[in-house]
Amino acid sequence: MKILVVNAGSSSLKYQLLDMTDESVIAKGNCDRIGIDGHISAKTGDGRSFEADCDFPTHTEAFEKLVDVLTSGETKVIDSMAEIAAVGHRIVQGGDIFSETCLVTDEVIDKIDGLSELAPVHNHPHALALRACKKVIPEGTPQAVVFDTAFHQTMPPKAFMFGLPYDDYETYHVRKYGFHGTSHRFVSAALAEAMGKDIKDLKIVSCHLGNGSSITAVQGGKSIDTSMGFTPLDGVVMGTRTGSVDPSAVTFVAEKHGFSPKEMSDYMNKKSGFLGVSGISSDNRNISDAAAHGDKRAQLVTDMLVYEIKKYIGSYAAVMNGLDAVLFTGGIGENAYNIRSAVCKDMDVLCIKLDESANDGLRGKLAKISAPDSKVEVWVVPTNEELLIARDTLALISK
Repeated sequence: MKILVVNAGSSSLKYQLLDMTDESVIAKGNCDRIGIDGHISAKTGDGRSFEADCDFPTHTEAFEKLVDVLTSGETKVIDSMAEIAAVGHRIVQGGDIFSETCLVTDEVIDKIDGLSELAPVHNHPHALALRACKKVIPEGTPQAVVFDTAFHQTMPPKAFMFGLPYDDYETYHVRKYGFHGTSHRFVSAALAEAMGKDIKDLKIVSCHLGNGSSITAVQGGKSIDTSMGFTPLDGVVMGTRTGSVDPSAVTFVAEKHGFSPKEMSDYMNKKSGFLGVSGISSDNRNISDAAAHGDKRAQLVTDMLVYEIKKYIGSYAAVMNGLDAVLFTGGIGENAYNIRSAVCKDMDVLCIKLDESANDGLRGKLAKISAPDSKVEVWVVPTNEELLIARDTLALISK
């Protein structure tokens, strides 16, 4: 059985086609620069590739090209879209409406679009992609939506509520939602399997670190707290996002610059973080290179990120009254061994001790990197959100 997994952004459409008999990747690719000029890169599981500039005025044209590269030319892997059993979509924000994976209907798409105010960069493009997909895939092919926020619906009110008047929660649904839930759910389960333990018996801090980063306390397989909040802006410092900031600093800076609320939101989401502090780049690889060559502001970015991750690990260990494992995942978490080393340094109070020889140079591989005498295990666990989406989609349509 073949499942197509789609992850749509405002100007991109990433996809993977998986064979669920062995969970192998048949093909994957990315249609990007949608609404600008358009470009596609595609690769098959057996190593064939294709890349070209295209005209992508909307997500519909991107889907049409996606179908074309899957069914014809040098990257053909299927004869027609009728071979695809279902399509699974990643959705960033499900609010408090969606707590689990569900099938796509026109009503579901409208509700996802209606949550765009909570995730303006993501949810409207998701809705556009869902509608575009309906136009392209054969009628009757089921579509499923998997929500990043769903995993965090197990947080208790004491974790997800803000200290604003309760009416703001009841009327406007202002609360912590959390993000990267699909990734945190996948890696925490994968870690439990690697450790040979039942996830119900584990207390895990999951560090998903990338251009966007979030830290989650996973107790007994459930999210009980997470660093991202009402939007993905909250938490640790990120590529272009501020992370947590005193609200009074926000209003102060907005007044000094004469920013409207939207302009201030853009300032904090797109011009801050690694980019804003370093003045160099939003990419951690560039930051690390600059820091290694003596750039003090680049080093400051690294120091800030490491410091904030440490604080979350410590606070979540306190909340869970213990800690069995810390895991690193995401682009930075899986590849930046210097960040992992710095985070785990001087963590004796939590009984965390790194095996530097196991950690040094490790990139993108499942591995235990804690020392044999470390009471808390430390692991690198590559994430695979697409596989989890495919699994959820398969489980749903199998019912």
